[in-house]
Amino acid sequence: MTTQPALFPEDGPPREVGTSIELFTGGGGLALAMHNAGFRHLLAVELEKRACATLRANRAEDWDESAVQGLGLHSPWPLIEGDIREADLSCYLGQVDVIAGGVPCQPWSLGGVHKGYDDERNLWPELFRTVRETRPRAVIAENVKGLLRPSFKPYYEYILNELRAPFEQRVDGEDWRDHDKRLRKALAKDAGDDTERYDVKYLMVNAADYGVPQVRWRVFVVAFRRDLGLEDWDFPQPTHSEAALLRAQADGSYWDEHKVPKRYRHTPVAPKGNDDGERTHRWLTLRDAIKGLGEPLGDKVEHPDHLHHYGWPGARQYPGHTPNLLDRPAKTVKAGVHGVPGGETVLRRDDGSIRYMTVREVARVMTFPDDWFLAGPRGEQMRQLGNAVPVRLGEAIARSVADVLSPHLTTIRRRS
Repeated sequence: MTTQPALFPEDGPPREVGTSIELFTGGGGLALAMHNAGFRHLLAVELEKRACATLRANRAEDWDESAVQGLGLHSPWPLIEGDIREADLSCYLGQVDVIAGGVPCQPWSLGGVHKGYDDERNLWPELFRTVRETRPRAVIAENVKGLLRPSFKPYYEYILNELRAPFEQRVDGEDWRDHDKRLRKALAKDAGDDTERYDVKYLMVNAADYGVPQVRWRVFVVAFRRDLGLEDWDFPQPTHSEAALLRAQADGSYWDEHKVPKRYRHTPVAPKGNDDGERTHRWLTLRDAIKGLGEPLGDKVEHPDHLHHYGWPGARQYPGHTPNLLDRPAKTVKAGVHGVPGGETVLRRDDGSIRYMTVREVARVMTFPDDWFLAGPRGEQMRQLGNAVPVRLGEAIARSVADVLSPHLTTIRRRS
């Protein structure tokens, strides 16, 4: 039986493997993941005031055009608080190894109004513009699974084509469908400059399969500049599985690990035969995530030992908004519940009673470190967490990218 890894493993300080620019940085989930994978941030860009306050409270400082910033992996992240549409990144041409960002999900979210490409918040075109301005060696983009909805499939294929050939620009007044036809023709010829073409792959992943104590389906798009010859790269294999969790609960090892009284245990049917449960760690559960925090001391009473660990009144449950269960991964953390209170961030205790999860517990579910400060009132803190990339999921992708990029970066820097 494999040893279950800690929720926040002590890997020690990472070594620098390359440079990055973070777009749509939000509360910092993907940015922190990139840092933990060894990428030095040359710049982070974020529009929302509260998210910028969070970034400054943890790792960032305001970008200063006249200052020398971002010289070391652990240097403060230079931060532009503003609209990416107004940011000119051409000064970073040739300096950036990876452009990364969780492209805003509202145009594609299952909980939104589904405007998609007609939504003014569709910022994929800005991602492509930054690629043209900086020519990064790789791109990492994250988005909600709604992007794969059948009604959006033609536009999603267009997004991938534009990333494959970002220098085949859309001209003023050109419909995206006409642009897509032009992109397809250019790609079919395969005669473009390899430094202006990208090999693109995408995958919908469940965060729980990569050590995040939350069921959270997201789409990652990863692209490598074609001159690097990394078209054979593939996404990392899952490291955790539901089958392994069921097996640990069935044989009792899970309950023993958490010292759960026998009256609160249950015995699921364990998978039979060879399955992922024998080759992976078990899914992490909400009980794993909140271990050691203890109950909040009271409503709106900050815990003296744990940041953002305070109770909140009014927990509710009803059909369609049921509590999180301690011995399963948490449900997807959302940026908002669209006017419906309760359910989404409520947990059921062993005795059947319910309460709201604290901000720190939700941050644990998103695998942020315990010292990560979130700016603003509770609702804004939750919104930042719901919009973020879980740190451990981001790390799994970022480390895989770093592994294949690292030899190329060493060669390139030795020649320069």
